[in-house]
Amino acid sequence: MYQWRKFEFFEEKKTKIPEEIEGEIQCCSSGRGRIVLGSQDGTVSLLDRGLQLHYSFPAHSASVLFLQQLKQRNFIVTVGEDEQMPPQKAAVCLKVFDLDKRQEEGSSSSSPECVQILRIFTNQFPEAKITSFVVFEEAPPIIFIALGLENGCIYCIQGDIARERIKRFKLEVHSGQSGKIHSPITGIGFRVDGQAFQLFAVTPSSVILFKIQGEKPIAQTLDHIGSETASVMNDRSELIIGRPEAVYFYEVDGRGPCWAFEGEKKFLGWFRGYLLCVIADQRTGKSTFYIYDLKNRLIAHSIAVGEVSHMLCEWGNILLIMADKSALHVVEKDMESKLDMLFKKNLYPVAINLVQSQQADAAATAEVLRKYGDHLYSKQNYDEAMAQYIHTIGHLEPSYVIQKFLDAQRIYNLTNYLEKLHEKGLASKDHTTLLLNCYTKLKDVEKLDIFIKSEDGVGEHKFDVETAIKVCRAANYHEHAMYVAKKAGRHEWYLKILLEDLDRYDEALQYINSLEPSQAGVTVKEYGKILIEHKPKETVQILMRLCTEEGEPARGGSSNGTFLSMLPSPVDFINIFVLHPQSLMEFLEKYTNKVKDSPAQVEIHNTLLELYLSHDLDFPSLSQTGSSENGGSDAAVMSKAESNGKIISDDASLEKDRQERHQKGLVLLKSAWPSEQEQPQYDVDLAIILCEMNSFKEGLLYLYEKLKLYKEVIACYMQTHDHEGLIACCKRLGDSGKGGDPTLWADLLKYFGELGEDCSREVKEVLTYIERDDILPPILVLQTLSRNPCLTLSVIKDYIARKLEQESKMIEEDRIAIEKYQEETSTMRKEIQDLRTNARIFQLSKCTACTFTLDLPAVHFMCMHSFHQRCLGDNEKECPECAPEYRAVLEMKRNLEQNSKNQDYFFQQVRNSKDGFSVIAAYFGKGIISKTSEGPVEDPSQTNDHSNGNY
Repeated sequence: MYQWRKFEFFEEKKTKIPEEIEGEIQCCSSGRGRIVLGSQDGTVSLLDRGLQLHYSFPAHSASVLFLQQLKQRNFIVTVGEDEQMPPQKAAVCLKVFDLDKRQEEGSSSSSPECVQILRIFTNQFPEAKITSFVVFEEAPPIIFIALGLENGCIYCIQGDIARERIKRFKLEVHSGQSGKIHSPITGIGFRVDGQAFQLFAVTPSSVILFKIQGEKPIAQTLDHIGSETASVMNDRSELIIGRPEAVYFYEVDGRGPCWAFEGEKKFLGWFRGYLLCVIADQRTGKSTFYIYDLKNRLIAHSIAVGEVSHMLCEWGNILLIMADKSALHVVEKDMESKLDMLFKKNLYPVAINLVQSQQADAAATAEVLRKYGDHLYSKQNYDEAMAQYIHTIGHLEPSYVIQKFLDAQRIYNLTNYLEKLHEKGLASKDHTTLLLNCYTKLKDVEKLDIFIKSEDGVGEHKFDVETAIKVCRAANYHEHAMYVAKKAGRHEWYLKILLEDLDRYDEALQYINSLEPSQAGVTVKEYGKILIEHKPKETVQILMRLCTEEGEPARGGSSNGTFLSMLPSPVDFINIFVLHPQSLMEFLEKYTNKVKDSPAQVEIHNTLLELYLSHDLDFPSLSQTGSSENGGSDAAVMSKAESNGKIISDDASLEKDRQERHQKGLVLLKSAWPSEQEQPQYDVDLAIILCEMNSFKEGLLYLYEKLKLYKEVIACYMQTHDHEGLIACCKRLGDSGKGGDPTLWADLLKYFGELGEDCSREVKEVLTYIERDDILPPILVLQTLSRNPCLTLSVIKDYIARKLEQESKMIEEDRIAIEKYQEETSTMRKEIQDLRTNARIFQLSKCTACTFTLDLPAVHFMCMHSFHQRCLGDNEKECPECAPEYRAVLEMKRNLEQNSKNQDYFFQQVRNSKDGFSVIAAYFGKGIISKTSEGPVEDPSQTNDHSNGNY
């Protein structure tokens, strides 16, 4: 023990016990933030933290022998002597004081209420000198009091002392030789372990453990050597006793460790893991107070003291009370001060042990370890320094350590540190990059394999996966990079290495086939361009599997629309075919042949149309194949230069391919627009633009005809001067009986009139249909054809003759009709004038209704019909015979007036009529257009004769 280092981890401060305490201090206790002193005169004094007297009270009339401040309740338990009636004799009794109940509030002499007084010695418990005293609080209000006697007995009192609900029993300590009770009890200590309740007893000749939780206590001798002086219990429920040669620790199963501190142990204590000893030197007789740190094997403090009477621990301090009533406060220094003291002496291991034993936080411990590591690093002890730095992982910034070991000579230590950093899951991307670079620089493939291929490496994400892949790939460790990518499920990286670094296209395709459809779709979108370039057929097969799920059971003749909507669309993969339109065309053709009701059918058809109708397609795959088959690209160029026929052959094949694609485009235009559907399964505007751009006449004619743009149809024929096709088209589309547009013949006649060449035969044929359907009047025909100088009058001579003859007949018919209407009108006017000016004589003798003889009363109408009044009933204002005809005229007039307001019907009649002017003339003739509705009243000054319609 003399080799233990001595430190000053504590500092002392001397004070004095207040002078008000006059008697000799017999006992003391601490707890609940105060010190309690028992004096020889029977007074109990309570001191505060500054050792100032709070108050005193007389507890016993003679003296206070023992006392203890309870922790869970504000009670003090005292054992003292009280004078009895025979003054020569004093009785020992136990008292319990409730400090919360004061008898005289505010008085300096006020004393707490004594809630119970017990006589200790009775007939069953003979009187003896009390040598030790301890109180254990089981569960308030239950307490357990043990009194050690000089005769070797232990008196026990258990229960609620305040209510005197107690039980008494005694424990006897027998000597091993004679079996007589003779050894005084020098120390007592309670120990609770779960349900087990045990009591240590110390005598000069033995150490005994009593198990008292049962009905009958059981004694167990732990040691046949005891102690005559000090003993104490530590915070681990171990008994500590001091002997001149050493300090011994006891547990329930016997003696434990011992520490050879020589000297007489006057006092023992335990404070925050420190062993407190007041040891008297046997040679000089002087006493020294020691504070031992047993875990770190050092003396935390030592000071020479006088005669110590009592030792206490309270307020986080140690208090030594001397015989001369002086006091010594011993206070522990803060951790920073203690560490500074150790650092100055380079005692870093001691500092580390100290912070660990004091249960300091991890950050403080890491700081000490860092300083120790810096100290070792400065001495060039790199291995030991790294061992300390590794313990700081999680608290010390890794860059601090990494920067110190970046030198190539210390790369092994740096590798070790980075490995530990990854094991604890605290590595960043940069740390992973650095560790892998260390492995690659050291060419340590074995460690690289362990780091990369360990079973818990990727799964627990102990390193950044993407960083590891990048570093391994950059260092040409492609297999390791692929392993990490595959295990981590980073399919895009796995394929990137296979395709860009290793050119293993077949393996990449197999890997994509093994993935889930969703993952496979993502990878194909990213790397499809490379795959299409080198493996077009295999890539198209993968796309077909993804878009149609060919591996699934057959779905019958029709595809399930809901199922198809869950699959990727071919449109999503169009971008990978940007340089390979031929492969795209094959892929979309296969897809459309297999799937008939795809949700993306319009987009697919649009793309196919663009491919079919384009003027030229590049075939890089075919050109490469042709070059390899012809013995290389140079040979192919030479063969082209040597043979002009070869070029002609290539042009012919391209033209043939173009015709085939145009034919496919026409088939698609027709098949994707069934007659039963109003809208096609492609974008019509886009299709028209494509046909126009690529001069695809057949498709353009089909689309115009489907859209009923007949004038655009004939315009196509006119542009190509296809007269036969033009006439045939007008025959098909100009028949109004079949929903055609007869005005096409007028446009055709205008075309021939402006043609500027001899087209007599075509004009005659056109005039036949114009005459048949009466499309144009002869004057317009003459004006139109007169513009063509190549046409002669003989072309239209027969047509004009027939039209003149027809016009003459129509004129004669109209003249006859006019004369007839004039005669009828003259007759009506005469009749009206006669009705207005002359009297009417009614000579009918019979009723028109019942044909009986007419008698009065009778009713005569101006239409010369007469009726019995009874035959007319209530309707006397109109003739029953003429009323229906009159109502029909009125209804016709009313309908004409309503039609005059229906503009849509009027314009529809004008459009549908061969001669629109005749419709307008009919409206005028019926007096519809000439009549206007009465508008709002206007200023008379602004009206004229035409405002009322009489014009």
